[in-house]
Amino acid sequence: MSAKDLVKRIADEDIQYVDIRFTDPRGKLQHVTVINDEVDEDFLDGGFMFDGSSIAGWKSIDKSDMKLIVDCDSAYLDPFYAEKTIAVHCHVVEPDTGETYDRCPRSTAMRAEEHLKSTGIGDTSFWGPEAEFFLFDDVRYSNSINKVSYEVDAADASWNTDAEYEMGNMGHRPGVKGGYFPVNPTDAAQDLRSEMLSTMKNIGMKVDKHHHEVASCQHELGLVFGTLVKQADELQKYKYIVHNVAHAYGKSATFMPKPIYGDNGTGMHVNMSIWKDGKPLFAGDKYADLSQDALYFIGGILKHAKSLNAFTNPSTNSYKRLIPGFEAPVLRAYSASNRSGCVRIPYSDSPKAKRVEARFPDPAANPYLCFAALLMAGLDGIKNKIDPGPASDKDLYDLPPEELAGIPTVCGSLREALDELRADHDYLVEGGVFSQSQIDGYIELKEEENQTYEHTPHPVEFQMYYSC
Repeated sequence: MSAKDLVKRIADEDIQYVDIRFTDPRGKLQHVTVINDEVDEDFLDGGFMFDGSSIAGWKSIDKSDMKLIVDCDSAYLDPFYAEKTIAVHCHVVEPDTGETYDRCPRSTAMRAEEHLKSTGIGDTSFWGPEAEFFLFDDVRYSNSINKVSYEVDAADASWNTDAEYEMGNMGHRPGVKGGYFPVNPTDAAQDLRSEMLSTMKNIGMKVDKHHHEVASCQHELGLVFGTLVKQADELQKYKYIVHNVAHAYGKSATFMPKPIYGDNGTGMHVNMSIWKDGKPLFAGDKYADLSQDALYFIGGILKHAKSLNAFTNPSTNSYKRLIPGFEAPVLRAYSASNRSGCVRIPYSDSPKAKRVEARFPDPAANPYLCFAALLMAGLDGIKNKIDPGPASDKDLYDLPPEELAGIPTVCGSLREALDELRADHDYLVEGGVFSQSQIDGYIELKEEENQTYEHTPHPVEFQMYYSC
């Protein structure tokens, strides 16, 4: 869609506002709303000036002028505003040069797509994220100088089997780790998830399914695969719709990887493939019908998994999920036959569907940075012919300790992930996709989060040490 086409649509459909949206380094959508009178072709082509110093991890106040460039193709009608509003995704450029801002996540993803083409390895990459989330009825937390606490609750949660309700307790609830695929009334969120999926379809997103996930109160909706920048846009819309439909139902949705103790955490498996001249690069005659390039791609992801964690698992809470000894994809191994390694090759009887699935990412990730980093790691594997070693077709969760000790793991903390990124990022700056300034700024931003986490007393410490 050109700027002219979008201006015509605004007039033809009597659109009152244009919501200009961009993503900050942490992955959160930001927006400013412009009345229709101000939106013409010059506005859409020329961009919108804003103060970049107000966005954490971006510019200082003395160099704060930045410009948002609208992607007219991304336009969709917002389903939640009372006034008729079209939303558009933007990337950030330097106002004096017009060059993409090196710390803008969407610009990074755009550069990653261009870099893929420049390598000659492929011309298109496809991405299929599977983002899980939790739904709660009540969420309370406190972080004050003398009190640290949290509490979540939901009527359909496993812990409420003996709760007293005015209308009685119906008793149909999934147990701990028992929520995968039950029908209603055990699955109480069918209509809510259907409305989420229908809302996505109504704004033009490609979706396919929804279901209850393993943990109590945990859910997943299915996005059909798309190209890198497009799919990162779609994941931002996915989160936006999940949050707002849940809110309309009087519920609270969270993509926090581990909001409850003792049940499964939330992941975001990411399916990836590369194509060239309309042909799938990952289909071949090697292990699990993969090509040699696909195996090298896996080799790159396994080699760089620990530095990737800084982008794929960017929260302190992420590492409450990535714990060895539990059903979490922490082992740097790959397989077609089980889900216990951090890379899996999903079964497919069609070469066009041949793909690689990274299982360790979670939905706290900034999708633009997550996808771009995974692509760069995989391309490094192809470029340098990184052998992933033999596949691990055993159940890795059930290996004897001496055999398990020989398999490397992903990071165990955000601090470790940031240290790994500091030491291993040459593959990311290849072709100018990420910049050194961007990586340094990102590490600084995340270190602030980690420092807050590490400096704050935890309630369980009182239980273990108060009487020491």
